[in-house]
Amino acid sequence: MTRKHDAIFDDVLSDLEGVPDASDRAGARFLKRTTAISDRLAGEVEEKTLRWVDPARCRMWARHNRDYALLTEDNCRDLIDGIRSQGQQEFPAIVRPVDDEEYDFEVICGARRHFAVSWLRNNNYTQYKYLVEARQLSDEEAFRLADIENRDREDISDYERALDYADAVARYYGGKQKAMAERLEVSQPWLSRYLQLAKLPQAIVEAFPNIREIRERNARELKPLLSQPDTSRVVLEEAGAIGREQAQARSGRGSFVDAATVMRRLTRAGRPAMPKPEPTGKVYRRSTHDRGIEVSRKGRKIHVEFDADLSRAQLEGAFSAYLKTEFDG
Repeated sequence: MTRKHDAIFDDVLSDLEGVPDASDRAGARFLKRTTAISDRLAGEVEEKTLRWVDPARCRMWARHNRDYALLTEDNCRDLIDGIRSQGQQEFPAIVRPVDDEEYDFEVICGARRHFAVSWLRNNNYTQYKYLVEARQLSDEEAFRLADIENRDREDISDYERALDYADAVARYYGGKQKAMAERLEVSQPWLSRYLQLAKLPQAIVEAFPNIREIRERNARELKPLLSQPDTSRVVLEEAGAIGREQAQARSGRGSFVDAATVMRRLTRAGRPAMPKPEPTGKVYRRSTHDRGIEVSRKGRKIHVEFDADLSRAQLEGAFSAYLKTEFDG
């Protein structure tokens, strides 16, 4: 401590009993410094340098696993409000230095924080800055770091993650899923499901309202239908039709088809309804073109079946035809 700090320390403790004398305090400070140095040398303490920077001087890493273009005021509202409430960004983004005249750093982890601070600065809250921790990272290290931070976050979609993994397995691991799974410390089947998701045909992707709606389970459900030429053709045709509806909705004409409806339509196209079995009993109708009732005899009992939406007139006509046959011969 400086003399000024010592004086303040003495003044604060002057009315307390058992205050150590100057030599004791000096010894305590020496012990504290020695302990801190020992911890640092032993690798038990790691100091990090954090900086407050202008977000405009930070660009997104080209292989960031989040689609920055999909970030909006609405889906970042919780973070924007949190920063305003706290008066500052609480957790630093991870960046690395870049040799670029327009930018000082590129963002490895922290796209939403970057968007939130940028939005605040662009909306009359110019006092806010972007809190970052700068590190020297290789591309593979940057990929793993981003994956660890974002793997369990629900605001990164399965499809965004799948595309990131598909790029990484070829770029960093020579196409070897086993090597990548070991580096990420995940199971090979788990990783394989995401890599399969990344292979969805573009027509299927465009059938969804946006890529954030595409889930890993969707690829699993569609895989059997897409693996057979006949069913694949009709599923892709239906996907194309849905995609055109989504494109119209994006241009302000009509409503989006939600993800659940997309999947129902695709699976229905790939699994046509089974033909209705031929009646096992005798059918009685009011007229030739009407749907009627099906009557079958089982032992001493008569079973009657008919569609629930038959009108009263159709039912009365069908039962009349049955009674006439049974009792009038």
